[in-house]
Amino acid sequence: MTGFPVDRPRRLRRTEALRRLVRETELKTGDLIYPLFVIHGHNVKNPVPSLPGIYQLSIDNLLPEVEEVVGLGIPAVLLFGLPAEKDELGSGAWSPDGVVQQAIKAIKKEFPELLVITDVCLCEYTSHGHCGVVSDGRVLNDPSLEFIARTALSHAEAGADIVAPSDMMDGRVRAIREKLDAHGFTETPILAYAAKYASAFYGPFREAAGSAPQFGDRRSYQMDPANAREALREIELDIEEGADMIMVKPALAYLDVIRLARENFNCPLVAYNVSGEYAMVKAAAANGWLDERQVVLEILTAIKRAGAGNIITYFAKDVARWLK
Repeated sequence: MTGFPVDRPRRLRRTEALRRLVRETELKTGDLIYPLFVIHGHNVKNPVPSLPGIYQLSIDNLLPEVEEVVGLGIPAVLLFGLPAEKDELGSGAWSPDGVVQQAIKAIKKEFPELLVITDVCLCEYTSHGHCGVVSDGRVLNDPSLEFIARTALSHAEAGADIVAPSDMMDGRVRAIREKLDAHGFTETPILAYAAKYASAFYGPFREAAGSAPQFGDRRSYQMDPANAREALREIELDIEEGADMIMVKPALAYLDVIRLARENFNCPLVAYNVSGEYAMVKAAAANGWLDERQVVLEILTAIKRAGAGNIITYFAKDVARWLK
């Protein structure tokens, strides 16, 4: 053939302007959700050793952090709470004066335009560290639903924009929807941790949230990392029960699951770029083994390319600065 090759894809890669013109996936600040850990007390800013740059914050220190988030154009935060006391049922999770409930009110008073999403679970609040009621060493599904639903209701009453159940108990989305609707919160959306895997990537988070199980593990209720088709079943059930948005967690090792979810369900899809994924990049960058900025942008672009509309990430503030 004269002039072979006829097709020259490199023509459109020659300059940054050309590459930007034909770029298929665009990562935006508006895609990001920033996780925050709130703790009881005053003037508390405890660094999390395994998550450089991430802190446990009392509410007085949380508000300047939120102000920075708003200033960077990040549209939403995800709140996790560390209670002053724990018990077998995790009753602090639904207390009107709980640390998350107080944080919601403080944030919405100062920054009403910011979306406040709350993690709905019992693990940070239970003395045993599991996500539901425990009896004879077993995590019981149905007795846990009422307490999970109470927690979601307490968050909505405090002013949360979105409640996000992460416990993986069967039926918890319906229990929450019924509880919210019965108390007049028919317009509060539910973001379901629909496909949440029993992952080794959660280690740094459990340090930050003080939520490590005191016995056993969570494999009886979180998903087996080997299963992808099961994720579709979990997602379908959550949507049928009333979930408005769905989540896949973790993200980086589960890009195939994100893609399956995007191809099979027509609802907003969120992916959680979890603590272990963050810690790995931070550790490698600290040793000079990776270019942190380039690697982070590549990872988050891959998560979005797989099909996620929004990404929960501890890198959110850095990425918002880089994208400017």
